[in-house]
Amino acid sequence: MQILMSRMRAAMEKYNMIEDGDIIAVGVSGGKDSLALLYALAEMRRFYPKKYNVKAITADMGFFGNKTDFSEITALCDKLGVEHIIRETELYHIIFETRKETNPCSLCARMRRGILHDMTKEEGCTKLALGHHMDDAAETFMMNLLSGGRIESFRPVTYLSRKDLTMIRPMIFATEKEVISAAKKMSLPTVESPCPEDKTSNRNDMKELLAVLEKDYPALKEKITGGLQKANLSGW
Repeated sequence: MQILMSRMRAAMEKYNMIEDGDIIAVGVSGGKDSLALLYALAEMRRFYPKKYNVKAITADMGFFGNKTDFSEITALCDKLGVEHIIRETELYHIIFETRKETNPCSLCARMRRGILHDMTKEEGCTKLALGHHMDDAAETFMMNLLSGGRIESFRPVTYLSRKDLTMIRPMIFATEKEVISAAKKMSLPTVESPCPEDKTSNRNDMKELLAVLEKDYPALKEKITGGLQKANLSGW
């Protein structure tokens, strides 16, 4: 966890992600990434030079018409001194049963993000923190390049003028392996995703492609994100 927090502090300071008095909503899905981010941000309140608070927000997808059991995550939040707000949604019903999307991941991500934006504002938070790490940034870059011919990735800090909301990604300097290691070390209570598209998305295909390429080009993800910084692309 110390390694993860050091990576996060470097990103937070480089991109001025946090200001004194910020109330940061952490989008918590139940996966290892969002839980590691939540835990680290909650712990860093004790020593980070700028004073801020944290809330955890969760959009329950309502898979197969069922509520997801987030009780262990709520218990973790209680231990960390973080409020956990859960909103029940009908995202699964809308995307998979009503619209019957053939490529549901893109629409799901947009709709879920919109719900998190609204929750962030409604809870009086100043920023929304998302659990994307270095691997996600490299995968997004490759997806944009190979599928859309665009040389870009997501931004470390994104201001949404329409919502008057700032999104931050404090884990962009951390690798997925470092995030997994931190989550295991702290025994974080992850929730297994029942999504029928899990492990079958375009992003998963890109993850596998990068794994193959890294056999011949070591540290490829670090090189991609390093290139984004050197070229000052996408706000890096």
